[in-house]
Amino acid sequence: MEVTLLGTGAPAGLPRPDCPCAVCATALGPDARAATAVLVDGALLLDLTPGAAFAAARSGRSLGGVRQVLLSHPHDGPPVEVPSGLPQPGRVPDGQELALLTGHRVRAVAMDAGGTGYAVTGPDGQRLLYLPPGGAPAGLEATAESYHLVLADVVGRPDALARLRAVGSAGPATDVVAVHLDHDVPQGAELRRRLAAAGARAVPDGTTLAVGAYEEVPDVPRRTLVLGGARSGKSVEAERRLESFPDVLYVATGGTRGGDTEWAARVAAHRDRRPGSWRTAETTDLVPLLAEDGPPLLVDCLSLWLTDVMDAVGAWDDAEWADGGEKALRERVRELAEAVRATRRTVVAVSNEVGSGIVPATASGRRYRDELGRLNAAFAAECEQVVLVVAGQGVVLRG
Repeated sequence: MEVTLLGTGAPAGLPRPDCPCAVCATALGPDARAATAVLVDGALLLDLTPGAAFAAARSGRSLGGVRQVLLSHPHDGPPVEVPSGLPQPGRVPDGQELALLTGHRVRAVAMDAGGTGYAVTGPDGQRLLYLPPGGAPAGLEATAESYHLVLADVVGRPDALARLRAVGSAGPATDVVAVHLDHDVPQGAELRRRLAAAGARAVPDGTTLAVGAYEEVPDVPRRTLVLGGARSGKSVEAERRLESFPDVLYVATGGTRGGDTEWAARVAAHRDRRPGSWRTAETTDLVPLLAEDGPPLLVDCLSLWLTDVMDAVGAWDDAEWADGGEKALRERVRELAEAVRATRRTVVAVSNEVGSGIVPATASGRRYRDELGRLNAAFAAECEQVVLVVAGQGVVLRG
């Protein structure tokens, strides 16, 4: 089964007409995307968009053999003209299946938002799933079928991919291609970086994919350290990396700090933006968690872990520091680094980068700054990918 992506953009296209944003201003050439439309084996068209016939011709395809046109979502704006010879577009009711004379079977998949997803099985038995913009499958069960190719709004609804992975519909060998791409993410290298962290990819308009053929599925880094200054966006970057995966364990190392209303507001803001399927553990005991098998870990953050350890070894008192405190801290950092090296879990850890600013005025402040630098370096040495976040922009240092 062959799939030609006549367009890969959001319903309004990319760049959006008359949009002054920076992404739209730079979405030119290969980064420009027409509204998503999918041609399956020249016989089935998923979503009819303006200029579909010209897009097919540019891709070396024809719409002359299309026997069925299905819409996945309501189309805003003026009606789209149906090219001569094409059947009238329609939608399949949720849960029902349509059999085409070409041997394709199309099942409508219910969504949690407006629209319809389509599971297509080709005559060769290959399976693809096409999801509408802004939608995620509803009511999936553990017995759900697996797909060789998934076309989904990975940027806008990463939880859709998480749901598919939770029931085995998307596995390690599933080719996940992002469609309905909008101006939420800069195109080019930044889009590729974000999608690769989710185990997905994007392709230019006009690309033809062979469903079931082996593709170079992006490797999701198993261990990642995300560094950044205060309010740089480092926690958002870390959370984004795992939001397309189910059953994440969020390890909060800061505790509750009873009575501190400002801290409580920070904790609540973090909790509210996390997916509801994630669990939370408030602990600084990271080594046992790293030694266990289990779902991915998101540790936020190592700087608070270091504060707790320095409290425990008496690092703030010069006498205690000299009388074994420094040695004890080095041992704790070494144990953590070894646990990161040995872990079999996917780990994303957050830490502050504080060594580039003003030198602290106190000896304890300078000690903390120095030890955090050493901790970050030790942790980073065990990670496949290290990212520095500056002004909300992720700069890859390794991987």
